[in-house]
Amino acid sequence: MSLTNQEILTTRIIETLKNIYDPEIPVDIYELGLIYDVFVKNDNKDVKIIMTLTTPNCPVAESLPQEVEEKVKAIEGVENVVLELTFDPPWTQDMMSEEAKLALGFL
Repeated sequence: MSLTNQEILTTRIIETLKNIYDPEIPVDIYELGLIYDVFVKNDNKDVKIIMTLTTPNCPVAESLPQEVEEKVKAIEGVENVVLELTFDPPWTQDMMSEEAKLALGFL
């Protein structure tokens, strides 16, 4: 079974997100649970990312979302990126992957 262009692009986006780190935490933002959802519209390669930060007062509140938007927009095949920053639901440590919890010594 072959993957659709939409699935391939979504995989590339997630790989890119796994290379972006919160500078205060040595875990990528995807495994940290800061990415709530990634939507790709297959017809015109528009991408929407819903993400959060560890706190509303996060020191990288302005730079991290901008970095996400720029790096995803640089992926071949992506034409537009809309990044929605939300704090509902608020981020908690429960949103971290097992890998992130292990890396941070929570397991």
